[in-house]
Amino acid sequence: MMKKRIAIVLAGIMLLGTGAPAAVRADSVDNKPYIALGADLKADERSTVLGLLGVTEGDLADYEVDSVSNAEEHEYLDSYLSASVIGSRALSSVKVVGKEDGYGIQVTTKNISYCTTGMYQNSLATAGVKNADVVVAGPFNISGTAALVGTIKAYGSMTGETLKPDNVEAATNELVVTSQLGESIQDQDKAEELIGAVKDIIVAQEITDEDKIEEVIDDTAQKMEISLSEEDKQKIADLMEKIAKLDLDVDALKEQAKELYDKLGELDIDISEKDVDGFFASLGEWFSNTWETIKEKLAGLF
Repeated sequence: MMKKRIAIVLAGIMLLGTGAPAAVRADSVDNKPYIALGADLKADERSTVLGLLGVTEGDLADYEVDSVSNAEEHEYLDSYLSASVIGSRALSSVKVVGKEDGYGIQVTTKNISYCTTGMYQNSLATAGVKNADVVVAGPFNISGTAALVGTIKAYGSMTGETLKPDNVEAATNELVVTSQLGESIQDQDKAEELIGAVKDIIVAQEITDEDKIEEVIDDTAQKMEISLSEEDKQKIADLMEKIAKLDLDVDALKEQAKELYDKLGELDIDISEKDVDGFFASLGEWFSNTWETIKEKLAGLF
C-alpha cells in the first residue's frame, strides 16, 4: 500500500519540464495561496483537505486553483514506476505561497505518514523551486507523494516559470530513491539525510567520476552508521550521476532546504569539514613521508 502512494506526488514535477522559462509574474510573492487538489478526492475528503489547508469552498474563488489527475501521474511517472505502484487515485493536495528571496522552501505536512518535510524540500530544491511556503495535506493518513505534483503545478502558476527538464527528472528520481531507501533502512529521516549529504558533497566538489561517487556514498553511509545493500548503493549512485550533470549551486540548495542542511551540520557531515579533515590527513601524511626521507639520509651519513 505504501509503495502505491510513493509516486502520486511526483507527476507534477514533469508537468513543467518542457519549454522556455516565462517571466516571473508580478504577484509571485504577494502571499496569495495557490492550491492544487487531488482530482480523485470524494466530497467529504475534499472538505477535510480544504479544512487542513485552512480554506473553505467559498474561499476558492479568490485563489488560484489547480488539480492533479491520476492520468497525469501515469503520464509522467510510468517511466519510473509500475502502474500498480502509481495507483488509481490522486489524493494529496497542497497550498503554495510565494515568499521573498532568502525565505527558502518551508514545508508543513498534515496527515502525511511517509514523505518527510526534508524529502519534499530536498527534491523541490533540486527541481528548481525557490522561496515558497508549502502545506501538504491528505484526507486521511497517506504517504503524500502526490503532493509534489501539485506543488510543481502551483509553483508554475505562481511564478510563470518552467523548470528545466533535467532538474525535474532528477528531482523525480530523487524522491523515489529517497522514499525507497527510507523503506529499505527502516528510517525516513536517515534516508533524507544521507541523500542530502551525498548530494552536498557531489555538487560542492563537482564530482562526476563514477568510482568517486561510489566512494562518497560508502564513506558518508559509514559515517552516518547506515548499512546499505548493493541495490541501494546502485540506486543512489545512478541518481547522483544525474545530479552531477546539473547546474546546481550548493549554496542555493542549502538556502532552499535550510532545515535539512542544518540537520546535516548537527550530524557533523558538512562538506567544508570533510575537506578540512582531508587536508589535515594529507598534511600528516606529508610530514610522515618527509621525516622518513630525512631519517634515511641521516642513516647514510653514519
